[in-house]
Amino acid sequence: MTALAFTNARLIDPESGLDRPGTLIVEDRQILSIDGPVPQGAETVDCGSKVLAPALIDAGVFKADAAACLAGGIARVLLMPDQSPPLDDPAVVERAQRIGKPHVWVHPLAAATRGLGGTELAEIGLMKLAGAVGVATGRGWIADSGVMHRLMQYATAFDLVVVTHAEDHSLAGDAAATAGEFATRLGLPSAPAFAEALAVARDVRLAAATGARLHIRQVTTAESLDIIRRAKARGVRVTCGVTPAHMLLNDQATLGYRSFARLSPPLRGETDRLAILDALVDGTIDVIASGHDPRTQEDKRLPFADAAPGMVGAETLLALALTPVHDGRMDLPALLARLTSNPARLFGLPGGRLAPGEPADLVLFDPSGPWRVDADQMAASSDNTPFDGMPVQGRVVMTVKGGEIFRA
Repeated sequence: MTALAFTNARLIDPESGLDRPGTLIVEDRQILSIDGPVPQGAETVDCGSKVLAPALIDAGVFKADAAACLAGGIARVLLMPDQSPPLDDPAVVERAQRIGKPHVWVHPLAAATRGLGGTELAEIGLMKLAGAVGVATGRGWIADSGVMHRLMQYATAFDLVVVTHAEDHSLAGDAAATAGEFATRLGLPSAPAFAEALAVARDVRLAAATGARLHIRQVTTAESLDIIRRAKARGVRVTCGVTPAHMLLNDQATLGYRSFARLSPPLRGETDRLAILDALVDGTIDVIASGHDPRTQEDKRLPFADAAPGMVGAETLLALALTPVHDGRMDLPALLARLTSNPARLFGLPGGRLAPGEPADLVLFDPSGPWRVDADQMAASSDNTPFDGMPVQGRVVMTVKGGEIFRA
């Protein structure tokens, strides 16, 4: 491929702490140098003083939606095992890696149990050989502690991260909302927020006992965050993530029975939302992921309790995640670490860095660029977002995947 010289850029590499104006050179699908000599015949891209950073790594999507990812600055996704069929077989895992080609790198998470049923462990070792970068419980929680204990033992033997969904289903059941004022006023089936903390506490304890690497994909309550914070201090190998929806919305968004705000876990109270922001700042939360989950109109245009949970989020991930930066709570490199270098390091992925020899996966964006979320104009395969009409800041100009430019 033709060499590329990205000039007049604000280069940000969260891993090394680089944050300064400069020129980045790409050749043969890799980063060649920073501020090095420009190869003869290289194509020049004037970045106009905008931010050039590693392309985002979306650590937990339910569909590898290439158009939405490229529009959102994402070059790599971790694909959840909740597919049809589930990613519980080496052949299916191997095939899943090819879903996003040639536009997006797809890294499958293997199903922890056969059919995601929560009882019989899947062939974890064979699925790792087939390309799985972690093992996940999917949309659900494994209720049987014995099964979860064995899963962590096996995953540790194969050096795979265990990705869990944390909700005790004996309490959560088919709840559509968090127990509290708004669920009561709307008459929605609800569950207490501590259903999450109970699940987190058990899984953290099992991780401590087995030495497993545990990643709780979405943590949404102050109590859960306190458990994780204390566990990290004790040396337990636990990390956690959150979606922008739980950072920015509380359960008041369910008023009017807005089924696009029907999520899993459900939206929490304002105290929990503020605790999430605090945990982002202090480093308790390691990853921000979109939870990209396209749903059809038939899935969402139903009574709130009957609607399928989930929202599209790849296209809006960066703009929404930048909110703590615009509010002065975090600096930009720290925020970008949650979207790039942290997920790369946790799951052993290429990318997430601006350094010679790294893949030429980049995002060029204007952190202050204003736009309005418009569900009708989204590149995603569906439009189920609770942020429709919301003004945001942070516009992606281009996504570079393996040295190939995709302009927004």
